[in-house]
Amino acid sequence: MPRVTNAPASRKRRKRILRQARGFRGARSKLIRQASEAVDRAMRLATIHRKQKKRSYRSLWIVRLSAACRARKISYSRLIEGLTKANVGLNRKMLSEIAIHDAEGFDKIVAQARTSLS
Repeated sequence: MPRVTNAPASRKRRKRILRQARGFRGARSKLIRQASEAVDRAMRLATIHRKQKKRSYRSLWIVRLSAACRARKISYSRLIEGLTKANVGLNRKMLSEIAIHDAEGFDKIVAQARTSLS
């Protein structure tokens, strides 16, 4: 009886791992075991960092808004409170873009937040 090795499936699996490990340095792109570990780690970190990217962008928008608010003598938290009371539906990303690219428009938004606070 001939020996069964499942060679086509094994070769396909190994080729897939080595294809994913292209660009890695040294043995991590050439040896199956090390490439497999490197690819597993890369996939795990890619998932983690996709989640972290959302948090870090939100933090960046808040820092930008806080700086723009300080220049206009209002705190970030008071701005957000005023916009919530005024039912302004702009998110932090939009607000930070407006603060950077359209200073007059942001001044009007801050004025609207101030009027809703008082």
